[in-house]
Amino acid sequence: MEVLAKIFGIIQQRAAKPEEGSYTNYLLAKGLDKILKKIGEEASETIIAAKNTQHGGSPAGLTGEIADLLYHLLVLLHTAGLTPQDVEQELNNRFAKGGFHGRNQQ
Repeated sequence: MEVLAKIFGIIQQRAAKPEEGSYTNYLLAKGLDKILKKIGEEASETIIAAKNTQHGGSPAGLTGEIADLLYHLLVLLHTAGLTPQDVEQELNNRFAKGGFHGRNQQ
């Protein structure tokens, strides 16, 4: 998704040139533990939203929670010295090896 690359670019910019009041800079300054805590919170909220959607809740709520989770994962990627392209390459490698074809992978 092109927008993920744009958001990742903004995260990189904030890291290089912090802006006062930036949530991204807040997360980066707090460090890995805060970023991981937020990912855990957003993952839990995504699970709850998915369950709610299954029982008549708003799909927009689930979409919003997934977007929040993806953003925090992008912050983690930056912190770990990785990029969205690294994840894309890993997915391509798995696909090339026959992954994601309905096999039960746990």
